[in-house]
This record gives sequence, C-alpha cells and structure tokens, in this order.
Amino acid sequence: MGARLRLLAAGAALIGVAGCTGLGGIPAPAAQPAPASSPAGQWSVETREHVDLWLHGFALLQADSTRVPFFRFGYRDSVMAARARANVTTMIDANRDKLSARFVASPNLVSAQFIPLYFGTWEETRQSAELFLRTEGDVRAAGDLRSQQIIQLFAGYFPTQPDREWLRLFLQAVEDERVKFYGSYWREQQQARAAARTSVDSLWLNGYRQRFARFLNNSGADRGTILLSLPLNGEGRTVDVAQRTRLVAVGFPARPADAREAIFAFAHEVVSSVTSIAIADNTSPAEKRSGASDRYASAALVRGGEMLLQRVAPELADGYARYYLRAARVSFSSGDARAALAAAFPLPDVIRDAIQRQIDVVLGGI
Repeated sequence: MGARLRLLAAGAALIGVAGCTGLGGIPAPAAQPAPASSPAGQWSVETREHVDLWLHGFALLQADSTRVPFFRFGYRDSVMAARARANVTTMIDANRDKLSARFVASPNLVSAQFIPLYFGTWEETRQSAELFLRTEGDVRAAGDLRSQQIIQLFAGYFPTQPDREWLRLFLQAVEDERVKFYGSYWREQQQARAAARTSVDSLWLNGYRQRFARFLNNSGADRGTILLSLPLNGEGRTVDVAQRTRLVAVGFPARPADAREAIFAFAHEVVSSVTSIAIADNTSPAEKRSGASDRYASAALVRGGEMLLQRVAPELADGYARYYLRAARVSFSSGDARAALAAAFPLPDVIRDAIQRQIDVVLGGI
C-alpha cells in the first residue's frame, strides 16, 4: 500500500497482538509497531510485494511438512524453474545450506514469517531490520519510542546472536533476490492473476464482507486488510493490532474460478479469535506445559473455519472442507466432505463444542 509505518504516540502503551495464526500456535512478540490500516469501518483486498518477497525467501529455504502446508503446492519448484529460465542465481542460492540449517537449530524461527505484516513497504522492513541489527537488539540503544518498538518487535523473533546473524544474511540474500529476480516476477504474476483478484474483490465487496461483518465487529476487527499472497497456501498469516485493525494474508487464487479459496482461508484465519479462547479454557495446566494445547491449534482453526462458515455462509462450507482436505493431501472424491474433514482434523469434543459456543456468542452480540 506504500503508506508509512504508523506507530503509537509517545507515552502510549505498546501494542500487543490479540491474535496470530498460521504457525501452529507460535505467538508473536507482545510489543509491536502498528501497520498501515484500512479506513475506519472498512475491509479491503490488497497485495503487497514486500510481504510476498519475505515469504518467498522462507518458502525457498525452510522445510514445509505441516499438515496444512505453509506454502502453495509446487511454489518452490515453479519459482526455481522461472529463475532457471531467466538464468538467475542470487545470494539465496549461494547461502541456501547455511540459511536452511538455522531452521533446524532454531525451529521457532519460522514465526518470523510475520515480520513484514508490520510494515508498509520493503524499505521500511529492511531499514527497521538494519536498525535492530545495528543496536544488536538492545532497546537501550534506541533513541526514541519508534526505535524502541522496532527493536522489541525484532528481538521477539531473533533473540540470540546466531539468530541476528541469520537475519543479517537473510536480508542481504532477499535484497539480492528482489533486485535480480523477484521484483519483475512479482509484477508479472500480478498481471497474470488480475482477473482472479477482481473476482475475489467482487465476492468480498458484493456479499461476503457483509456476511462476516457481525463476527468481525464483535471479535474486535471492524476494519482491516485481506492480503492476497503468492506463496501462501491454506495456512494464512494473521495479526491483530491497535485500533480494531486486523491484517489477514491468504493465498492468491490462480484463476477467477478459484476465487472462493481466498474466502475459505480468510474464515480459517479470523476464527482464531475464538479457537484460542476455546483451547485455553478447555485444556489443563499439564496439557499446556506439555504442548498438547498448542497441538490442537491447527486442527481447531480448520474445524473452526468450517463452523463459522456454517453460520455466516453455509453455501461455502462444503467447498471449504474439500479445500482443506486437498491442502492436507487427504484422498477424498465423494461423500460427506464435512465428515471427512472432522475425521482428518480430530478435536476433543469439549474443545469442538467450546468453539461452536464461542462462535454463537460472538455472532449473537450486538
């Protein structure tokens, strides 16, 4: 969108993330600068090159073996083929082994996929990361509130010196990738998918925005942005920030006929505002300590999205179930897709019922 990063005024409380999904329950840091947002009371559909660039870097480097993959099927192979046709090699290639190895040593590094959602452009993202690196992550070196917030944001994702060195190399590699390949590739893809974006816009503005409005308003997000992202699959990236604003990044459908996939992923993401409560209220301290409650998070989002659609757009529920069955590589050709989804993503009855109650409560509000 190109707007400058908007930060809290001096003396205001630091911004906390109310919801953050798509990475198996890994939370974002508590203190964060606010991103640019849509006008009050509105939700818009947009694309942002810097978000896709950052996620593109992760897609080329990290393993992707989650039940619902982070990235679109075949994404890495398709872009590697495009780079080969263009006879392009970058610092990503030269440093692939070193950069990829850090995901094994520090598994939580995958949560840094959320970083670009807090900034309006690549320049803002890069300059903010460089500020963090110059100060070695020490907030005491910040000269003002804006710098403090930026350092705290990055420190939550890159807490150690090896993490910071990884970020330094990743920034250089991604910048090289942007200049030599990704900038032109991204623009070509925007043109190729222009009709699909128009179809998503039409579905959202002419129907589904109003269908979701009560749920969004009552769950604290009456304005926000749906970001159509080239690398993403059914696992989106969602952050809630100050002033009732939410950013939801979802996969960019390839064809107009697939436009509903963006709505499916949107439902999957925004239901996190109730699934997190249902899990927290219905797991024991022992389950929380063992990580069992975190393991429910992915299935809860998939099942919760279907439950939400049953209430606000029931005509989409079957297509949603089939979409997430395909994402999970579950063979399914006929029969009850919703039943197959329940079998593929099992939840304890108490959590399933709590999610349904929470959805009913939110939709029943004023």
